[in-house]
Amino acid sequence: MSRAPEKQGNGHDKRMVVIFGGAGFIGSNVAEHYLAGGRRVRVFDNVSRAGVERNLRWLKSRHDALLDVVVGDIRDEQAVRRAVRGAGEVFHFAAQVAVTTSLEGPVHDFEVNARGTLNILEALRSMREPAPLVFTSTNKVYGGLPGLEFVLDGRRYMPRDEAIRAQGIGECCPLDFESPYGCSKGAADQYVLDYGRSFGLKTVVFRMSCIYGPRQFGTEDQGWVAHFLLRALQGKPITLYGDGMQVRDILFVEDLVRALCLAQANIDRLGGQAFNIGGGPERTVSLLELLDLMARHLGRRPEIRFEDWRIGDQRYYVSDTRKFQAATGWVPRVGVEQGVSRLHAWLARPLAVDSTIAAHVG
Repeated sequence: MSRAPEKQGNGHDKRMVVIFGGAGFIGSNVAEHYLAGGRRVRVFDNVSRAGVERNLRWLKSRHDALLDVVVGDIRDEQAVRRAVRGAGEVFHFAAQVAVTTSLEGPVHDFEVNARGTLNILEALRSMREPAPLVFTSTNKVYGGLPGLEFVLDGRRYMPRDEAIRAQGIGECCPLDFESPYGCSKGAADQYVLDYGRSFGLKTVVFRMSCIYGPRQFGTEDQGWVAHFLLRALQGKPITLYGDGMQVRDILFVEDLVRALCLAQANIDRLGGQAFNIGGGPERTVSLLELLDLMARHLGRRPEIRFEDWRIGDQRYYVSDTRKFQAATGWVPRVGVEQGVSRLHAWLARPLAVDSTIAAHVG
């Protein structure tokens, strides 16, 4: 006689945690959290991004007995279906992540972000007991925030609207997909929500602002906090697109992992909803302000070059996270100065900036 799956305190069974894009920055941090708690984790990744092999080696060195690594592509329907077998919880982080790359290859961008997400949803729908899904979308689904007026406040842009200045951008902000990347991630975002409505899947969408922290190998197009630090550590110039006064809220990865796990633990209540997730108004920084903070850590100011604004660049984006906070009690714990200091310390280790990474960002 077969035994019923063993349950945990949050009501989920102890079957496999499946993480699409699990070798990447966020995925490897989420995998580490579950593996450290004794859960079995299946990482599904095409290992195309520089640095992810090192993340996999790190995970295997710590948790080899509990870790199952599948090298595959989310565009492969059959590989995705095999990957979700036995899944108790699923996270979807796999993506084409850059606006610039989407402009160069919009079809590839669509196939990965939109079609790849649909493959995962269909694989879950085919399960006898579909596993709950948490998907990371992007603030780019709100486009350039048309209709918002901005004013200069020192070395940063700020909204003229006092309520938005105090609270950030909420989920009621109209969707306005901009750039192929915004369209493909926005389509995926809406598919994930609709599969909850149409097919009863338990799904949650995080529309994320800027995430940073250890295990991130940032590039010019994605992961800009880590990219700035890497360039500075290598003594190379940093290019700012626009005037450097654009503002973002930044969230340390440790705080994001807690939010992602809370979303899974409360999926019965949160299913079918989208949440804006970031550092919020208390954890904002302009690009120029971050460079000032970096200079204090490095003892020198990096060389800066300026280029024209790029398509899809937002002068301001700060997440209003009150909806998720009210639903779960989650609040970020790591401040900007502490988080940047911790990332700097991790990147400055002798093995962190190896020749492979340096060549990729150089």
